[in-house]
Amino acid sequence: MTTKPSEVFGDTILIVDFGSQVTQLIARRVREAGVYCEIAPFNAANEAFERLRPRGIILSGGPSSVMWADSPRAPQHFFDQGLPILAICYGQQTMAHQLGGVVATSDSKEFGRAYIEVVGDSALFDGLWSLGETHQVWMSHGDRVEQLPQGFAIVARSEGAPYAIATDEARRFYSMMFHPEVVHTPDGGKLLANFARHICGCSGEWTMAAYRDAKIAEIRAQVGTGKVICGLSGGVDSAVAAVLIHEAIGDQLTCVFVDHGLMRAGEAEQVVGLFRGSFNIPLVHVDVEELFLSGLAGVTDPEAKRKFIGATFIDVFDEEARKIGGADFLAQGTLYPDVIESVSFTGGPSVTIKSHHNVGGLPETMKMTLVEPLRELFKDEVRVLGRELGLPEAFVARHPFPGPGLAIRIPGKVTKERCDILRKADTIYLEEIRNAGLYDAIWQAFAVLLPVRTVGVMGDARTYDNVCGLRAVTSVDGMTADVYPFESAFLSRVATRIVNEVAGINRVVYDYTSKPPGTIEWE
Repeated sequence: MTTKPSEVFGDTILIVDFGSQVTQLIARRVREAGVYCEIAPFNAANEAFERLRPRGIILSGGPSSVMWADSPRAPQHFFDQGLPILAICYGQQTMAHQLGGVVATSDSKEFGRAYIEVVGDSALFDGLWSLGETHQVWMSHGDRVEQLPQGFAIVARSEGAPYAIATDEARRFYSMMFHPEVVHTPDGGKLLANFARHICGCSGEWTMAAYRDAKIAEIRAQVGTGKVICGLSGGVDSAVAAVLIHEAIGDQLTCVFVDHGLMRAGEAEQVVGLFRGSFNIPLVHVDVEELFLSGLAGVTDPEAKRKFIGATFIDVFDEEARKIGGADFLAQGTLYPDVIESVSFTGGPSVTIKSHHNVGGLPETMKMTLVEPLRELFKDEVRVLGRELGLPEAFVARHPFPGPGLAIRIPGKVTKERCDILRKADTIYLEEIRNAGLYDAIWQAFAVLLPVRTVGVMGDARTYDNVCGLRAVTSVDGMTADVYPFESAFLSRVATRIVNEVAGINRVVYDYTSKPPGTIEWE
């Protein structure tokens, strides 16, 4: 008998995805309210609806225009189910269009911060907003609703969107032009919680423990009696995936740690100690530093580096799988940011962003099926799951480290000598961050060995050496990031230590760039 999601998770919400790059943030906010939800592309929404039997539906934003002949639509029968529906941005436009309203290109486009005025009452506002108040939101639209469908009324407006929020309270249809899911709409999470908990009547009892149990059951169902090989990169994601899979299927899992010589100082030893010592998980430690460095020799294009590293990882996995008698599945620690930055809804350039991940599937020559139990989660949620699984805090809280490792933190040629120089500088940087008690306040910090050499004077000698760049950002989910505001005394201390202690570096610079919403990754 097939277990229904509602039997595992309780009340559920279905999110219909129209291609917004922040759709998963909607799921994140709903889960934060203690309600399980799933995302389904608009063209697979019917199947998801039948499987989930949700208590409510959310229609996401997207890059299309409802005025295009082939633009996506919500299944029309969703509006006849008697269920609450919340429509966001493009979702508002397609709901209005499908219910008889009018959408047009606006002369007053809104992108970024805006302010809406509450002009009516709505169940969405219960305990949150009151008539006459003004609130900050985050807009991103060119089209807008010009005429509401019958039964709808305006409950909030902005300068560029007269129907910033429009609702049909009788049918429990709610629509908004702005994005409540992003942090730049301060009360957005509460609006989504009101919809899920109060309007849809969901109990709010879903937890990460429930997610763990459900994923264990899902892994067992997918794998059966098959063998799984898991590629460990040394980071949190693959480690959590491996421990979760081991809980599900035990010794059917073999982990392969590909030690490519591109990791931070001491991290290879930590990985081996964790899996062989703390969890007693079968582990194959493959030292292939020479293979990777020889393959990277002379390669300067960052995309070429990524593709070589990703392809070589797969080759090593395949070879090790044959050595252990074959494997039916390949496990990866793919997260949702990897997915959305790798698969473009419209076929745009973002398809190349995560080329070292096999988020789009494996090569045809590889006879294994992917197992990706973290694919729906953000980094901070993976850390919560890691704690749920009993991973040490020092490992769970470690800063993200990209799969290609130091190779993409060394623009230009990658050599063992340059890797060793960068490792020493990076170690000093992180050591000083920890000494200052700042490690947990920073999402990600790392050093970069720039392809630049400068003339300097050290003592009585003139030098001509490398420039080291330092990066540190704060973030919640890895989708946006702000530069960490170090004090100048801290940066001066770090720079002095690196120049004095690392042969080959005579200058240090700090990167003050942030990652605003909608931009590609930073590493």
